Amino acid sequence: MRVAVLASGGKDSSYVAWWAMMQGWDVECLVTVHVTGNDSMMFQLNGTAIAALQAASMGVPWLPVITAGESESEVSDLEAAMRGEGSSYIAFSESWPEDWEEPEELVVHEGALAVDALVAGALRSDYQKTRIDRMCDRLGMISFCPLWHHSAEEHMESLVDHGFDVRIASVSAEGIGGEWLGRKLDDGTLDELRLLSHRHRFNLDGEGGEFETVVLGGPHMRRRIECTAESLWDGRRGVWNVLSASLSAMR
Repeated sequence: MRVAVLASGGKDSSYVAWWAMMQGWDVECLVTVHVTGNDSMMFQLNGTAIAALQAASMGVPWLPVITAGESESEVSDLEAAMRGEGSSYIAFSESWPEDWEEPEELVVHEGALAVDALVAGALRSDYQKTRIDRMCDRLGMISFCPLWHHSAEEHMESLVDHGFDVRIASVSAEGIGGEWLGRKLDDGTLDELRLLSHRHRFNLDGEGGEFETVVLGGPHMRRRIECTAESLWDGRRGVWNVLSASLSAMR
């Protein structure tokens, strides 16, 4: 089975990339949608360039997709890129973070994706899954969402147990303050997050948009991502802004 993975750089897509490899499938490409606007109903906004370093660390090509994030066009922009139409990388390279080191190993995919399936980290958003399924049907490929309706508790515990280095990249929910920006998900922080989610009634896995994440390491990555970052907090919400990023030495 040859698959592409819809990769935002966050915990869910990183987990399903590893899951696909554990099935013995050939991960041919990571596909990353970069939203230039201020909102998206479909895709993560923060830290998506991390996916390029993840792809290089995994040794697979990377396909960046540029979209304004408008509901009527963001899926069509993704579909066009997967068909090999447009020049997304040129547009993406113009906005590549200034102090980020673009890995020499990074291979940018060109042309149409010749894969059997697309693997996505959708959890419970019918809006997202339905549109991915329909797009895959038009492209003649299978849509896999292995985390669909998976227990939030089990998913978060599995990330910790399998050694994913998950960092909180943005927060926008009552009960999660600026002190959470950049924090690593481990047994202790998961316990704290669990208590806060019960107290303030938000989703433990962030599925409601309460927080977003970036992954700096995992069992599917040969090299970790090293970065410097600053926390930007406006009193209600905030982001962990990565100032520089590069791959560590080969382990």
